[in-house]
Amino acid sequence: MKKVSLLLAVAILVGCQSLPTSSEWLARGDGYFKDGKVQQAIKAYNRAEKLNPDHVEVYASRGTAYFFSGDYAQAQEDFIKVVEKNPYRADAYTALASALAAQGDYENALQLVDRSIALNPNKAESFFTRGGIYFMLGQYEYAVYDYSMVIMLRPAADAYNARGAAYLKLGKQAEAEKDFAMAKSGQVFEKLNDYTMID
Repeated sequence: MKKVSLLLAVAILVGCQSLPTSSEWLARGDGYFKDGKVQQAIKAYNRAEKLNPDHVEVYASRGTAYFFSGDYAQAQEDFIKVVEKNPYRADAYTALASALAAQGDYENALQLVDRSIALNPNKAESFFTRGGIYFMLGQYEYAVYDYSMVIMLRPAADAYNARGAAYLKLGKQAEAEKDFAMAKSGQVFEKLNDYTMID
């Protein structure tokens, strides 16, 4: 009887060890996302959430996947969960601001990205997001300031292009041409990053 109980216990342990954990499903989802398989990534994140609804990184990654699939309302829900679970995570406020801005809620988006910048004033992505919101609002001088902050923190072609577009809106052709030339020069990275909370 002891032998049967011991074999049963070993079988259960072996079986349990082969079941994927929330973190393993999260890693699978991140892999799918990086490979451009967004819907598969979302399914993996859903499995991870079922296994551990308190795993904040699941919501961060799934929110990113929803955002890049164009489902901004679902992204917003996930990013809200990240902020609720970790109110000191600067990139979560920037991500939430991006989801709101994509839905046209610029006022609340600005408040959130301001919170992000207050938490981490050296995060280039936050300035890039806020610059984009100011651009959409037609506040091009503020956009130029934020894009200049991005260029100071982490120069990239997309930041030069964005600032050049803001300069054009302000009628500053010479400044715009300099920025566009710098963006094409190959002297800086092409992209700031993928604007994602997935490492």
